[in-house]
Amino acid sequence: MVKCGRPCKGDEQQSRDRLLDAALRLFLEHGYGNLSMETIARDARVSLRTIYSQFGGKAGLFGALIRRCSDQFISGLVDDDTNLEDALIQFGRQFLYRITRPDVVRMRAILIGESPRFPDLATQFYEQGPRRTLDHLAQFFARHRQAGRLVDIDPAFLADQFIGALRGERLQRLQLGLEPTPGEADINVWVVQVTRLFLRGCIAGELACG
Repeated sequence: MVKCGRPCKGDEQQSRDRLLDAALRLFLEHGYGNLSMETIARDARVSLRTIYSQFGGKAGLFGALIRRCSDQFISGLVDDDTNLEDALIQFGRQFLYRITRPDVVRMRAILIGESPRFPDLATQFYEQGPRRTLDHLAQFFARHRQAGRLVDIDPAFLADQFIGALRGERLQRLQLGLEPTPGEADINVWVVQVTRLFLRGCIAGELACG
């Protein structure tokens, strides 16, 4: 039986996911500038009107892909009852695992190559990815500072420093194809070392920082 009317929430989410999956595959295949909205709509089996109403256009659709990726690692920053080191290690594992996957590395290359021609693309990427991640991380650090677990350092500065330490020079080598995609065990060692070194400089009572 054909369902009429507004789909249920589960169906809506499945339709959105199917559209985003199709868009990701097509962006990776064609790039950004050479990919038409008509191609995306046809492949995802939705109308152009649906894409525009949900995402506002191609840049918004690209941004939604970035947001979906970032959702997978910022969710762990909500529970403040988790040990600070454990929470950051969990976040770092998810963060590095996601951003080092070949598809994500390829998407980043597409962004760097095409953002000068499409400034909305760069804006969507930064707002839905790096800035959103930094904002959530800064809020996380602010709550732990208020609870007395961290020294009095600007939470936004801490967020920027922690993300920078996680990425390191290694991410650039990966982006250039000079290093293979890291596995989970490798990422775990990487994250634990970075997190413990980072916390030595900002745990309350450890060092007189700030």
